[in-house]
Parts: sequence; C-alpha cells; structure tokens
Amino acid sequence: MNTLRVGDKVPEFSAKDQDGNVVNLSDFNGKKLVVFFYPRANTPTCTVEACNIRDHYAELKEKGYEILGVSEDTERKQTNFRNKFNFPYPLLADTEHSVIDAFGVWGSKKFMGRTFDGIHRITFVVDGNGTVEKVIDKVKAKNHTAQILE
Repeated sequence: MNTLRVGDKVPEFSAKDQDGNVVNLSDFNGKKLVVFFYPRANTPTCTVEACNIRDHYAELKEKGYEILGVSEDTERKQTNFRNKFNFPYPLLADTEHSVIDAFGVWGSKKFMGRTFDGIHRITFVVDGNGTVEKVIDKVKAKNHTAQILE
C-alpha cells in the first residue's frame, strides 16, 4: 500500500457520486477538502463515522471544508446509504478504484483472523492547491470530526 502522506500532491481523479455525477479533484481547486475512505456503506462503523461527519457538517462547512465520502460500493448502494442517513455531502461510488488508487488506501487487511485486500479507513485533509495537509489513519468513528478539526 502506497498511501499519500502530508506534503504529497493528490493525483487528479474522477469518479461518479451516488447520483451518477462525475466528480473530479479539480472541482475543488481553491477549496479545502476532506476525503474519507470507508470499507462498506451501511456497515456499523462506517455508518457511525459518516453520521458523525453529517452531524458536524455545518461546523466543517463554516471552517471552509468540502466533504467527500469514498468506498467501492455501487452508485445504488451509495444512494441508499445517503438517503437512509440524510448525508448532505456526496458519496463516491469508486467501483473503478480511481480515487482509492490515487490516495493509495487499498491493501492487505486483517479482520477476525482472516487476511484479505480492501479499503483502509483513512481520512485525508487536502488544501486548496491539492496538497495533503493531514492524514488520519487511526480514525475514531464517534469523534471523527474532532480529529479532522484538531
């Protein structure tokens, strides 16, 4: 896994959101961007994490942040996840792994004694020039916004 680090430039990416709209890194030029990767829509920890960001969305926007949630779920799964929990930010359906690969968050994981490849739960804070300002690789789902803002 070759994960982006603080100071790295994020490579241009393109993926569809839950509604089929194409989202590119360049759409966020001049804006601060939080990109949070989660393994699966509608699973317990991913839901807690995404809801924490939803509950503090106004605060994040006030501080100038745009938000993108990313997993390899399909558009339909992302739509269901977004509608079920009323997320005010887009969820990218990165089935092609263009965003996942750009940030380097795919790799070997262990869960319940099993080893497999998957998305690592990592969040990136990117400045208006597309440079990584912060990497949160030990995400605390219940307090994730506090981690982003600290």
